[in-house]
Amino acid sequence: MNAKLLQSLALLFAASVIAAFATAATFPEKTVRIIIPWPPGGSTDIVGRLLAAELTARLKQQVIIDNRAGAGGIVGMQLTTAAPPDGYTLMLTSTAYGYLIDKQDVPVDIVKSFAPVALIGLGDSALALHPSLPVKTVKELIALAKSKPGALNYASSGIGGFPHMNTELFKMKTGVDMVHVPFKGGGPAIADVMAGHTQIYLGTLVTVMPFINSNRLKLIALGGSKRNPNLPGIPTINETVPGYETYIWWGIFAPPTTPAAVIARVHAETLNTLDSAAFVKKLDDQGGAPVKMSSAEFGKLMADETTKWSAVIKAANIKAE
Repeated sequence: MNAKLLQSLALLFAASVIAAFATAATFPEKTVRIIIPWPPGGSTDIVGRLLAAELTARLKQQVIIDNRAGAGGIVGMQLTTAAPPDGYTLMLTSTAYGYLIDKQDVPVDIVKSFAPVALIGLGDSALALHPSLPVKTVKELIALAKSKPGALNYASSGIGGFPHMNTELFKMKTGVDMVHVPFKGGGPAIADVMAGHTQIYLGTLVTVMPFINSNRLKLIALGGSKRNPNLPGIPTINETVPGYETYIWWGIFAPPTTPAAVIARVHAETLNTLDSAAFVKKLDDQGGAPVKMSSAEFGKLMADETTKWSAVIKAANIKAE
């Protein structure tokens, strides 16, 4: 390779580095859209709107939420991957793996199709029941379900969503037979349980907490590995069902090939938000807790979660409908 070519390549590299830093320095210059591939009302939507308000102030540009639900999250995920990789379209989603279910040619993949930006936090899963269901503990629920196979119905936010996966794992570990009733989002699912049409919702504490406080649902257990310090009187499921553990994560992703400097800017401002006492209090009020990770660590978490839930899908023989 001659000297002139080497010099040209060096200049091109230097120019690209300068351009990347210039992009990060000026980003954002217009409204940033965060796609949420789920309907309004669920925990992802709640956390997303809390974060959008914080990022609007920190980035000094409007950050808006755009709910694009459908096909187990695939619609919003595809919109994100197809968007220009400039940082002005991001995605915020959570523990949901509907796109892994019974599909030969998966159009998107949480690990392969996106650039991980930032983990926001983790939240407990919560086993909530209609108040009329005559049980007060996990042990009593298991006994009731076993005495009446197929008589109890559980609601979910949709096939492959967090409540669906949680409950199928619960069924696997306890041997109970309960009927799955999927809805288009956590909000409608919870509304159905409160109306008494279905009896069980094993979703996020973030989503059910307002209805627990208003006595429209009753909380009998949490899905974490240990008791929530804010709810010390509520046992964990694994106190009765050893080995059961689920939690929800919330995180931000970008289209592939988004400049590293732009990802770094959004990552930094998200982590700064996690230092905000006001934001932490709002997240805590909803049953969530901030967790800081590098973008690379967040990507590793996504790979581990995909492996875990893929195994549940296979073992429970979950199929698309």
